[in-house]
Amino acid sequence: MTEFERNCYGMSTEDIKDQFFNSITFELSGPTMVVAGLMSDAQEVMAMGDVESARKFLNIAKFILFETTEKAEV
Repeated sequence: MTEFERNCYGMSTEDIKDQFFNSITFELSGPTMVVAGLMSDAQEVMAMGDVESARKFLNIAKFILFETTEKAEV
């Protein structure tokens, strides 16, 4: 994991792909539901005062959004 990945996501981009792109939610409902779930997680941790984790959840959601959008545009 690079320093950028650690600071931005808290995990590597390969781990994001393994964890989220291979999830049952992604397979059954697609990336929109995965992104919505991550945004809900961000809201929950923000409500508990954990802004840093919320920021990372949102960055992971953006990564998934950009990865799936770019693939759809090709």
